[in-house]
Amino acid sequence: MDDTDRAILRELQTDGRIPYADLGPKVGLSASAARQRLQRLIDTRAVQVVGVTDPMAMGGQAMALLGIRVDGDPRAVADELSRHDEVVYAVLTAGTFDLFAEAVCQRPRDLLDFVNDVVRPVEGVTAVESFPYFGIHTHRFFWNVG
Repeated sequence: MDDTDRAILRELQTDGRIPYADLGPKVGLSASAARQRLQRLIDTRAVQVVGVTDPMAMGGQAMALLGIRVDGDPRAVADELSRHDEVVYAVLTAGTFDLFAEAVCQRPRDLLDFVNDVVRPVEGVTAVESFPYFGIHTHRFFWNVG
């Protein structure tokens, strides 16, 4: 991946639907060259173009990152939590927590109930630390592509 590829990715992070006619000139290429570059990145699986929803725009008003400690196999806990609609993603870690899960609920009370009534009772869960972020209506995550 060279500087031009990274420039394409930065532009796509800002606007994933940018037309090639606009993308090319922004990264110093023609529209067709930008299309070919992006297609090569997709074909080599260096890049995946996907739609991402904004949970807050879809009705969720309470979000939290859950740091979860597990006694036993954290994959089983991640699989169980992933079955719940409230869980946006679950990821295994190699740090203080065995896994992280992001949860989105309609109201702060629903989030509290989800953590206490669903997450804590899962077999193997020994501790849950919640990092809530309430009232955020827009957020955007950017990956540092260089």
